[in-house]
Amino acid sequence: MRITRLTLPSTDVSACLAFYRDVLQLPTSGMTVHVGWTHIDIVPTSTDSGTVHLAFNIPHDRFIAACTWLRKRALLLRDPLGEEQFHVGGVWDAESVYFAGPHDAVLEFIARRPLTLDGAVSGDFQSSEIACVSEVGLPTDHVPTLVRSLVVNTGLAPFGDTSGDFAPMGDHEGLLILVDRRRLWFPEQRRLPGARGIQLIMEGVLPHAVLADNEGWRVTSAAPVRASMPVW
Repeated sequence: MRITRLTLPSTDVSACLAFYRDVLQLPTSGMTVHVGWTHIDIVPTSTDSGTVHLAFNIPHDRFIAACTWLRKRALLLRDPLGEEQFHVGGVWDAESVYFAGPHDAVLEFIARRPLTLDGAVSGDFQSSEIACVSEVGLPTDHVPTLVRSLVVNTGLAPFGDTSGDFAPMGDHEGLLILVDRRRLWFPEQRRLPGARGIQLIMEGVLPHAVLADNEGWRVTSAAPVRASMPVW
């Protein structure tokens, strides 16, 4: 599954855009940020969306270089023991680092060993090595019910282990991180999840899928590509 388009509400569009453009050095056009195959449309809102979580795929062999690059630009987030870098085992088989984003967002670079991505062989990390938005956190009042709805409506399957308050859905290229709205975000475990106004368009799921939640977010499948009619 790929997250191809993300609508990201902001109470300060200029500041939000400046973070992705100037801090993360991602290309922009108008109010859209381009991250590999993902396009982030920053739109104005007067309502606080809550603490949004986004993760970005980076090449696994560039994780240390990415941490060095990121530490110069953003505030890294630590767990209660003071750790900044995390290994996730099992089906994830990844390294991750978290950092603060606009409007109290919890952002993440994740380097997945099973995923082959193009990166520089050596030297300083470059923003062009950020492959995509690979995770979006979606809070809900009842995670198991939402898991069933996603399986039926989108064809997405759980990714690894799930629980009553946490369920990743998708694959290494794209994951919807379903969390109970009362579950605090890792690693600091101080912020409640939020996604009000978030809208996602996904490729690689069942066509015509539409799913919304009382927490204020919405996911849809990308419009299927129509086959062109032959000209005789």
